[in-house]
Parts: sequence; structure tokens; C-alpha cells
Amino acid sequence: MTMPETSAPIDEEEAWRAVTGRDRGADGRFVFAVLSTGIYCRPSCPARRPRREGVRFFADGAAARAAGFRACLRCRPDEAARDEAAVLAAIALLRESGESVPLAALAERTGYSPAHFQRLFARLTGLSPAAYARALRQERAAEALSGTGRVVDAIYEAGYSAPSRFYAGADRLGMAPSAWRGGGEGVTIRWAAAPTSLGPLLVAATDKGLCRVSFGEGEAELRARFPKAVLETGGADFTTLVEQVVAAVERPAAMPRLPLDVQGTAFQQAVWRELQRIPPGETRTYAQIAAAIGKPGAVRAAGSANGANPVAVLVPCHRVVRADGSLGGYAWGEEIKRELLRREGGG
Repeated sequence: MTMPETSAPIDEEEAWRAVTGRDRGADGRFVFAVLSTGIYCRPSCPARRPRREGVRFFADGAAARAAGFRACLRCRPDEAARDEAAVLAAIALLRESGESVPLAALAERTGYSPAHFQRLFARLTGLSPAAYARALRQERAAEALSGTGRVVDAIYEAGYSAPSRFYAGADRLGMAPSAWRGGGEGVTIRWAAAPTSLGPLLVAATDKGLCRVSFGEGEAELRARFPKAVLETGGADFTTLVEQVVAAVERPAAMPRLPLDVQGTAFQQAVWRELQRIPPGETRTYAQIAAAIGKPGAVRAAGSANGANPVAVLVPCHRVVRADGSLGGYAWGEEIKRELLRREGGG
């Protein structure tokens, strides 16, 4: 069987890692074909994996069919590109509209049933369509409130129908809406510095959840990040939370789910949610993260969002590596990243 060249170069080592990891984020990026069966599949196909030497990669189903392969009836690889295009079209509509679009309308535009499209959108972006729309409004509000205009004007400009709609979402934002103006104004943050085997760890939290976890920082760095917040040293009742965070550093493979109070744009939130989906002991590339949130062309932006993660370990940005398998950057140092991965069994 002759193998025509694909229309675009494929990094076969990265592609094989995606196949062995059944990475859904790689669906639509390429297909893999099995010589022994004559079938091509999407990377996340649940079927048993063949030997590496018996696999070929193609840019899409058309290229695989031209080489004589037929589509897998189990994973239906030709639908992956259509799924991604539908989600990207819905995201574009949400951005253009500036407000929520009913799920039924999104589904009708893309040709899916509402229930199926809801699952598809959440799988590819990490958010439901409604949550994505809320995040977009919050992002616009954050940008507008960073200026010098009135809060009410900024709220309407962001697409909220009334100020009450914005304030009703304050629990999703964590900090009060006025805190967007700068540095946690009106917010009380308790903090402590705790020793770990990887060095001193700063743990800081509002009454809603952890807002900063970082290595090698202290009160000065926390105050620079939240210059208008009230900082208080955590008391005895803060000890349990600090112990849980330290335990996550010492045993990252058994990481607990702790409450977070973090801020970010819609894009950053999607990246951070996707990071939390990476299982302990596994890694993803920046390209895989970008693809998984429906932004395959935003690899560099995914890297920036990864680096902007305000809570080390709990949002496991250490599980993202470069396409060539090298560690890549880490806000708190390459040695800490390497050790965290080693403890998880992934480095």
C-alpha cells in the first residue's frame, strides 16, 4: 500500500503520544491509520492500541481514504473536524453577540441536538456554553473596570442587562466586583508561609478560597499582587488549609480538591480548567491544551495562560511540557517542576 504525503507536516512523536494517551484534545488535528486492519481513527479512539511500527499518520480522513484506509465505525473520525468547527462557530457567535445565546439557538446553528452540543462544547472548551458566555462578560467587565470610567457604565458595556446581573455573579468571581478596579480593594486575605521539601510555600486565601499558592514568596510579593487588600496572618483555623496545600506539594499524585478564588479572562479560565483535567503522572503539550479548549492556533497564548496560573500545584501547570518532551518554563523554577513530575511518576 503506497502512502502519499500528507498536506501538512505532522510531528509523529507528538502524534503518537496523543494516540497512546487517547488525547481528545488532538481529535481533528490528524488521524492515525492501522496497517493490519486498514482502518483509520481519531486519536481518542477507545480501541486497543496497535504497535507503533504498524501506524501511519494523516492530516485528515480524506488523506487516509486516498491511501486506501476506511473510517473506524467506533470513533467515527470524520466527525471530529466537524465537531471542532461547530464549537468554534458557536464561540464566534457568543463573542459577536456580547450576550448569552440560548443553547437551542446554538445547537440549531450547528446542526446538533441541544443535549449533544452541550456535551460537545464542554468537552472541547472545559465550559458549558452558558458558562463560557458568562466568562466572556466577566472578561469584558474586568477590562472595562480597569479603566477610569464608572462601574455602572463598565457593567453595561460588558454586556450585562443590569448591574444586578453582574453583582449576582459575584460568587463566581470570588472577589467583590469593585476589586476588579485594582488590587483586591475591600477584600481580606489571610496568609501563611509554610516549609515544604521544595522550599518555602506561600498560601493565601480569601473567605471563598485560595487566591495565591507560590514557592519562594512572602508578604511583600502578596502585597504587590493585592496592594489594596487587607492582609492578615492566618490563625489556628487557617492551619488545616495550609496543611492540605503542603500535602498536595509533597504528594501531588493524591491532590485534594480545595476551594479556589482565582481571577482570569475567559481564555485563562478555560486553560486552567483544562489543566485540572490532566491526570497525575501524565503531561500535555501547550498545543494540546490550546486544541482542547477549542483554540488550536493559540499555542503561545495557552503558554502565557499556563504561566499566569496563580495557584501552584493545585492548578497543575507543571504537567504541561514542550512538544519535544522537554520541560519548558515554570514560574517557580525548572527543578521544582521536574521534581513534581517525578513524584507523580510522569518525569
